Amino acid sequence: MDAIPLTSLLPVGFDPKQYKVHFAVWNQSKYPIDVLANNHEEWQGWNSWRSANNDFNREFIFSMAQDKHDATLWLFGGIWEVLERRPEQQAHSYTVSLREDLMGPFIRRLWVRHRRSGRNIRQRMESVLPAMTVSSILEEPFAGDPFPGHDRINHSLADLQAVVSAARADWRIALESMKGVYVIHDKETGQRYVGSAYGDTGIWQRWDTYAATLHGGNVGLKALLEEKGDEYYRTNMRFALLEYWSMRTDDHHVLQRESYWKDVLHARSLGHNKN
Repeated sequence: MDAIPLTSLLPVGFDPKQYKVHFAVWNQSKYPIDVLANNHEEWQGWNSWRSANNDFNREFIFSMAQDKHDATLWLFGGIWEVLERRPEQQAHSYTVSLREDLMGPFIRRLWVRHRRSGRNIRQRMESVLPAMTVSSILEEPFAGDPFPGHDRINHSLADLQAVVSAARADWRIALESMKGVYVIHDKETGQRYVGSAYGDTGIWQRWDTYAATLHGGNVGLKALLEEKGDEYYRTNMRFALLEYWSMRTDDHHVLQRESYWKDVLHARSLGHNKN
C-alpha cells in the first residue's frame, strides 16, 4: 500500500516557502519527545532557540520531535509563528506563538515518517516535504512511554526522570505497591549497581529518589556521577527490575535476594556496590 503523503493533511493554501521544519533531536540531555509530551513551556523554548545562525528566518516553524527508538519517526509538535527575531546567539532569541488554528488537532497525535539526510535539524520545508509521509494518527495525544510491564523495563535515567516528572499513573500504580530488587547498569562500561526497595518504600518511591538526585544516595554511584557528569549519567545508566513482589513480602527475603544478585552480577568486585 502506498504511503500517504503529508501534503494531504496540510491546510488549504499551505505555502511551504513560508516554513522552516524543526527536526528536534536529542540535545545530549533530554529527548524532545519527552519534552513535547510533558512540558508545553519547555517545548516552546526548544522552538525559540537560536544557534549561531538565524535558522528560523521564515514566518512559521513546522516542529517535530524524533522518536527515541526509530530515527525516521517524528511526532508533530505544532506550527509556531515567529513573531520576533533578536540577534543574540545561543539563546532563546525568537518569540514564537503556537498556531492552534493550523493543524492544532494533530499536535502530539500525528506521526510523520521521514529519513533525515545530513545533520541540519532546521531545513526549508519545500526541500523535505516531498519525502514526508503520514505514519499514523493516534486516538489520544502522546503522553510518554507507557508502562512496558515489570519484566520489560530497560530504561535510561533520562527516561525515568521523564516518567516521574509527568507523574505517569500507569508507571506509578504498577510500581508504588511493589518491593523488588533492581539493577542499574552502565551501558558504556557494563558495570552494575544492584539495589532494592523494601520496608515502606515501594519501587516507585525508590526510583523517584534517583530521578531527583541521580545517585539515590549510594556512595559508589555518587563517585561515578562526580567522575562522569550529569549528561553521561542520565544517558548511560539504565534501570531494570530483577525481581519484584507485593508489599507483604518479608524484608529479609528481599535483602537476601539483593545479596544473591550482587554476587551473581559481581556488583561488588566489578561494579559500583560498596557493601
